[in-house]
Amino acid sequence: MKMTKTVLNKQLKLRKCAATNRYIMKNFFIALIVIMSASTVKADMNILFSHENEPEAWCLAQNIYYEARGSNLADQAAVADVVLNRVKDSRYPNTICEVVKQGRKYANGQMIRNQCQFSWYCDGKSDYPLDSESWTKAQQTAYMMIYHNDYRGITEGSTHYHANYVKPNWAKQKQLVGRIGTHIYYRWK
Repeated sequence: MKMTKTVLNKQLKLRKCAATNRYIMKNFFIALIVIMSASTVKADMNILFSHENEPEAWCLAQNIYYEARGSNLADQAAVADVVLNRVKDSRYPNTICEVVKQGRKYANGQMIRNQCQFSWYCDGKSDYPLDSESWTKAQQTAYMMIYHNDYRGITEGSTHYHANYVKPNWAKQKQLVGRIGTHIYYRWK
């Protein structure tokens, strides 16, 4: 009997070991699939687009970069959300680039300096991003906002914002939504 018990105990241990190994392998494959999926998404996000192949995403990324590059992700997403909210609002142009580039023009079509909806666009400085890390983040945020609707609605319908250190006259005619990062957000009343 003792021999049989010993054999049974060994078989039981082997079965437990096999079950544990199956459990480990199953979880290993699940983890491998998750890692592969995550790296695919990450690789997808690291594709930097150009003005030629993704002009709308480029315009949104530029606005994120110039309006909020030193701020947190929530503020950057909020700046982008305002642009996208304006595209959907009949009071504004119908495309991202038209919204971003909206402003007063001379009769010859040239922008009037410092008369744009987004001040960076007609401030007389180069519009080519120089900080590559911030530019990459701006492009990633723009991509996720446009193609995955990530962070959409973060501003609760805001169509206006300003930096927290200025007090524009138009703010009195808008409904305050709140502050995100370094900007204060508003919507039409």
